Amino acid sequence: MPSARVFTGRAFDTCTAPNLTTMAAWRKSSPYGAAAVYIGGKNRGCAQPQLTGSWVRTVHAAGWQLIPLYVGAQPPCQTSGNPERISAANAASLGAANGADAVAKASALGMARGSAIYLDMEAYDIADASCVQSVLTYVQAWNRAAHAKGYRAGFYGFSQSSAAAIATAAGRNAADLPDALWYARYDNNADTTTGFPFASGLWTGHRRGHQYAVNKKETFGGATVTVDHNAWDAPVAVIG
Repeated sequence: MPSARVFTGRAFDTCTAPNLTTMAAWRKSSPYGAAAVYIGGKNRGCAQPQLTGSWVRTVHAAGWQLIPLYVGAQPPCQTSGNPERISAANAASLGAANGADAVAKASALGMARGSAIYLDMEAYDIADASCVQSVLTYVQAWNRAAHAKGYRAGFYGFSQSSAAAIATAAGRNAADLPDALWYARYDNNADTTTGFPFASGLWTGHRRGHQYAVNKKETFGGATVTVDHNAWDAPVAVIG
């Protein structure tokens, strides 16, 4: 596996990648040093007219670190209208296909081997054991596909549901788990250690991101964007 690029500091995520003028203004005036971008997945909810290889190169040259996020298939027990769903029958094959697609999307944007790509798994009922198992099988296959191409496999999920299920699997030493965990816990605590909701020994060594607040309308350098707030101490994209 190529060397990781780790960013430690504050990051933001927003549904549609901002234009270059906004990114330049925020780089000069905002407290953020990294931005998450939705690179693909059939369940990605927003169009990305700005998100091209040229955009990636330009914002990275300006000093931004980027956090690629892929909205893969979602759990069979989840209440949503997502068009791509996991099932017990397709979990392994769909996870492998989606993982390969995530790598292809990242590579096309100029995000090289060694990059961490974060799989977005939204909230679901983790009391449903068969659903949990299907999701785990999917995630493991997604991770293996990313690793096979030299990419790190990150995971975004909610501290009381999707991330909790992955942490439970880590506690029993399941194979092929995410290299980094980005957990949503809305406690307004801009930290990745204080208040970490799982066993303290999990995902140590610069492998945690914490989404601690959402839907915050902010203006920097005259440019206004509604963003989510993240404390970050984890791998990001390797550009070039």
